[in-house]
Amino acid sequence: MSSQSSQTYEEPYEETPTILSTESGYASGASSQDSLPEVYFSKPHLKFLNAQLQKLEPQDILRWCITSLPGLYQTTSFGLTGLVTLDILSKFDGPLKSQVDLIFLDTLHHFDETLSLIDRVRRRYGTNIHIYRPAGAENADEFVAKHGQKLWETNEELYDYVAKVEPAQRAYSELQVKAVLTGRRRSQGGKRGDLDIIEVDDAGLIKVNPLANWTFAQVKEYIDANNVPYNELLNNGYKSVGDWHSTQPVSQGEDERSGRWKGRAKTECGIHNPKSKYAQFLRQQEMKRQEEGLSQALQQVTLST
Repeated sequence: MSSQSSQTYEEPYEETPTILSTESGYASGASSQDSLPEVYFSKPHLKFLNAQLQKLEPQDILRWCITSLPGLYQTTSFGLTGLVTLDILSKFDGPLKSQVDLIFLDTLHHFDETLSLIDRVRRRYGTNIHIYRPAGAENADEFVAKHGQKLWETNEELYDYVAKVEPAQRAYSELQVKAVLTGRRRSQGGKRGDLDIIEVDDAGLIKVNPLANWTFAQVKEYIDANNVPYNELLNNGYKSVGDWHSTQPVSQGEDERSGRWKGRAKTECGIHNPKSKYAQFLRQQEMKRQEEGLSQALQQVTLST
């Protein structure tokens, strides 16, 4: 399977002729040759938007996203919240009917139940799903051949980077993503307790959390009421499903995401951590390689003298 599960046709670009006699002096997407800035929010604007969107229901937040954010995609691991978002979008009609493509990061270590759900979602909604995997690996055996056994234990930071962070960055670059819808909610606990509706990461990517205000009970109620397909593992005590090696069922009274990396302080998989954390990690990896190379060179010099 290729890095993307679907191909999207794009009309060939035709340059709009410049009409000097009617040029207004203002840049517009349709008639001006002037370059337009990338999508961005100033801090006061972001604060204002979050204060207003905080009062709205997910349907209204998603309507705002469709009319306001170009290059909009939905990132998903096919958890319940993301499935609610997908179902809400599928019900929009008229001027707001707009298919938002999905981006799925296949770490090559997902449960079979998760992979089976992808096919059911395709059949139900017909949505384009762009699948991205770790570079240079199409299956778990190729991943082991490249990175060794149980990389998530031997070098957790490297695992997060090669399985999740780098594929996400590649997806955003290749698809020209400017904004993404996520499935994060405050009630999931951990660092998500003070989540805003709109965030902007270190790279300028706009992240929208349309169901940030909802509880797990509200999400499950919507799933049941609308017959939305979901991961069968949720019937076995799971509430948040990630890689098979780091996901367990949740006990009564525990946080929704307590089954992820159970017994450890870790609460996020990497793609929602600051980019600077991974820039620092890559620098450390490079310094380590340089030190090892220098050590080997010194050993060779010593042996030859």
